[in-house]
Amino acid sequence: MAERKRTAGDSGYSEDDRHQDTQVLHGMGYAQELERRMSKFSNFAISFSIICILSGGINSLGQATAGAGGAAIGIGWPVGVLISGVFALGLAQISSAYPTAGGLYHWGSILGNRFTGWLSAWLNLLGLVTVLGAINVGTYYFVFGAFGDRLGLEDDTTTRVVFMALITGAQALINHFGIGLTARLTDISGYLIFATAIALTIVCLVAADGLEISRLWTFNDYTGSSEGASLVWPNSVGIGMAFLLGLLLPVYTITGYDASAHTSEETVKAAHNVPSGMVSSVFWSGLAGWIMLCAFVLMIPDMDAAAAQGFNVFFWAMDEQVGTVVRDVLYALIFVCQFLCGLATVTSVSRMLFAFSRDDGIPGVSKVLAKVSPKRRTPIASIWTAAVLAVLFVWFTSAITIAGTPAYSIVVSCTVIFLFLSFTLPIALGLVAIGGEKWPHMGPWNMGIGAYKVVAVLAVLAMALLLFIGVQPPNNYALPITVGFIVLALVIWVLFERRRFQGPPTGDIIEAREGAIRAAEEAVGEKG
Repeated sequence: MAERKRTAGDSGYSEDDRHQDTQVLHGMGYAQELERRMSKFSNFAISFSIICILSGGINSLGQATAGAGGAAIGIGWPVGVLISGVFALGLAQISSAYPTAGGLYHWGSILGNRFTGWLSAWLNLLGLVTVLGAINVGTYYFVFGAFGDRLGLEDDTTTRVVFMALITGAQALINHFGIGLTARLTDISGYLIFATAIALTIVCLVAADGLEISRLWTFNDYTGSSEGASLVWPNSVGIGMAFLLGLLLPVYTITGYDASAHTSEETVKAAHNVPSGMVSSVFWSGLAGWIMLCAFVLMIPDMDAAAAQGFNVFFWAMDEQVGTVVRDVLYALIFVCQFLCGLATVTSVSRMLFAFSRDDGIPGVSKVLAKVSPKRRTPIASIWTAAVLAVLFVWFTSAITIAGTPAYSIVVSCTVIFLFLSFTLPIALGLVAIGGEKWPHMGPWNMGIGAYKVVAVLAVLAMALLLFIGVQPPNNYALPITVGFIVLALVIWVLFERRRFQGPPTGDIIEAREGAIRAAEEAVGEKG
């Protein structure tokens, strides 16, 4: 019986398992340059950390409370989680068959063609870079709301960008030192998010004046009703539309699970553990987030007053109901969770940038971005490029307004559309390709062809719904920006990239790469 090699975070990872993971990667034409050290839990934890119910669930809470009120949480949150879960199931099934870094890019290419892969890559990259910016700006506003007065902070562009640069730089530095350190911290983040969510739930229930459970299924139309609420939803739209707008809270929050796919080449038993990480991160985030936010709604002293607070609802309710010491301890824990959320996002976007560059997807700089440090076994240039781009995004958009709406807010709305379009494209292509020459085998994580087709159809319908909701005022500029980007992408493809970009290796090209694969692995010290 072969001696089993113990690997960080997974004592059951054997030499045979390692060899099998490497052979799958070789079969797709790539070398094992990144270090495969992430366990099943680590793969789950990185997606769970990016989802981070203590980041989006708190910072975007006004999307629900200033929309349909308590029912937006009690009923709307589970509905939104189911929508995100549909996408996670579709991506999980594909990831089991094709476990590579930058998964969405490869799936778009393999299940479609060079253009669909190229478009998937750019949609996902733009979404991930702006999501990184949005997460860390959300952390800035959380710190500002929690400690701003005591720290003497004033909300202006300079303070915001300096904070953004410092926090993103720290996250990039941790990633720079290797996946081992990053995985350990995101593992801790997984436990810490659970523990903090439980603590916040208990505090809310204890601090509540009374447990008025009916709030959780009581509908109100708060859109456009007061100064604070109108900053979230400026027009009064009726209860039905208010409920749909409130779905953006769970949908904004429950995303980022593609991180499990982006770290496929660093995950042991990837064909099994990556899809499991995606689906389980959505399930546990959805459940824990629902319980936590329901407890928060029950703590709110007055729902009408809460709606009037707009995006400030979390701090207002905590100030009203919770003592200073307990509140500050919770704020400190939430800040750490939000920092680790950004850390995991740097990992995700850098691996996507690395994978796309490996196939010369970024003209002029691909060789630099695809280089892996032999010492750290990380794509250092891609890590720092992702961090710099996120900071620049916040800097440029903070200083621009379009018809009175900050460009930053408009672009963040586009971000969600871009991300979910990048999810939908390979899932829809898989609906046609599954069982055929392009996708002959399902992978060991298998829901069945019939079930996948149902999921794929639901994902396409869900994308149409999200597009409709996501372009409502004040985000009505998101639609022309999204359409404009797709038109620009088509023009660039036809004029330039169609002839230059070759996409992932296929057929004889894979066989011709054997020598290059061996040399690349020897260069980073990977043992065959």
